Amino acid sequence: MLKECFDNVRKLVPLVHNITNYVTVNDVANIILACGASPIMSDEPDDVTDITSICSSLNINIGTLHKSSIEAMYLAGKRANELGHPILLDPVGAGASALRTNTAVGLMEQLQLTVIRGNISEIKTLANGNGTTKGVDADVADKVTDDTLDEAILFVKKFAAQSKAIIAVTGAIDLVSDGTRCYVIRNGRPEMGQITGTGCQLSGLMTAFVAANPSNQLDAAAAAVCAMGLAGEIGYSHMKDGDGNSTYRNRIIDAIYNMDGESLEKGAKYEVR
Repeated sequence: MLKECFDNVRKLVPLVHNITNYVTVNDVANIILACGASPIMSDEPDDVTDITSICSSLNINIGTLHKSSIEAMYLAGKRANELGHPILLDPVGAGASALRTNTAVGLMEQLQLTVIRGNISEIKTLANGNGTTKGVDADVADKVTDDTLDEAILFVKKFAAQSKAIIAVTGAIDLVSDGTRCYVIRNGRPEMGQITGTGCQLSGLMTAFVAANPSNQLDAAAAAVCAMGLAGEIGYSHMKDGDGNSTYRNRIIDAIYNMDGESLEKGAKYEVR
């Protein structure tokens, strides 16, 4: 199943509209290209309706908000809904400030989202309408561990059913659910947390996967999470003495570029609960 999801991205080459943050925009574009899809970036309100209209999907990332980008998110999202395009929301830093929290909650309430992807603290903030994060990182008290896994799965399933969206919680243990099934994914390396933007990259990657698999979006979202984690493992295995996190970032992108559906299927570490 994961193989088919990856192969469909390369076959269909979806065009992904990204309203993302300026910290990681280049990395997001590169990883979308590496998986076989095509990125386009626009956050100008006068531009986004036209851009969304020619794309197949929309990735909204609130990492560096400003008034015009917020307007653009609503305009692009409404147009994507009109066209039936999948929308992913990455609520970066929700819970860290009122602007981020209110924007993420507002987008969730006013748009029909296909996927909401974030760390556990960000997702809990959206579920509760308020919360705390450590900057853009998960609060230590929230993190999913083997001891809290059953409780976390129940939470993710409940929020997915409530929001009518696929919920993807990423961290040391990743959870992806549509309210009925939940993928528990254990790919990745702890060193991925030392690179700015791996989460943003995953959101771009996931948007491409979901766009290329419209009838199988839960499995597609899970395939993207497995692919990103596996790329982290492969990239780390190629690190040499003297390499640092900038080299590791590029090795992750290269690992996605050189990956295919068969290697993803073989290297994915998951169970469905």
